[in-house]
Amino acid sequence: MLTSPAIGPDGLRPNPDITNDSSVPAVSWRAILGGAVATAAISVVLVVLGAGLGFAAISPWPGAGATATTFTIVAGIWLIVVQWLSAGIGGFITGRLRAKWVNLHTHEVFFRDTAHGFLTWAVAALLGAFIVASAASSAVGTTGQAAGTVASGATQGAARAYDVDSLFRGQKTVLASSNQQTQTETTRILARGIQNGDFPADDRSYLVDQVAARTGISHDDAQKRVDDVIAQEKAAETKARQVADDARKSASAVSIFTALSMLIGAFIASAAAAYGGSLRDEHP
Repeated sequence: MLTSPAIGPDGLRPNPDITNDSSVPAVSWRAILGGAVATAAISVVLVVLGAGLGFAAISPWPGAGATATTFTIVAGIWLIVVQWLSAGIGGFITGRLRAKWVNLHTHEVFFRDTAHGFLTWAVAALLGAFIVASAASSAVGTTGQAAGTVASGATQGAARAYDVDSLFRGQKTVLASSNQQTQTETTRILARGIQNGDFPADDRSYLVDQVAARTGISHDDAQKRVDDVIAQEKAAETKARQVADDARKSASAVSIFTALSMLIGAFIASAAAAYGGSLRDEHP
């Protein structure tokens, strides 16, 4: 038995063929992809330009070029500028390219345009991250594997050579057959001491005996010379670690600036898309 639809509060029966939804989709992916491509392209151009300016500003010579702190701050500001320009242009393009929504409240239109700008930024960020990750993983993987193999082999070789040298140490001071052999052995002893963070007493004593026998100076003078060289080696190692720590801090600061600039880019893209969409509706 067929039943008629229930009568609504207005006294009319609802028509199932009539819907309040628009036939135009809420998300215009063509406009989003177009804006994302524009954002990614502009980002690449600006990043390459910034890299060129950065290489021109720094110098390997002491006292020349920008300092690490200055370079980090300038790089962070440039990243914000990159996101500002690229996300702004890409979001504006998305807002102007999307289809016009009819019979919608202005608040809903504003929300959709803002969401379109955010999606444009997100797609561009994912596209850039994929490209960078693919290139970086390939380069780092190959380089890291080769460097790890070389470093591992060099470390094991140095340790083995040091152990072989220690086998032939006697109670008496015996000169090596050549200066080259003596210097090679001394280099291995110094490398071993720097790696372990300290020099054993027998290594110090052996170096003092070798220096005294080779140079003809007194034992006390040889002791002072060995102590001075060890102090210089430790100072050089400390300086190298300080440089590495400064690089770590700079990398951390750049990462923070990058995250901050990306958040700013998301906001700019959303605002630019809303503005572009409003202009799109003013000019049908």
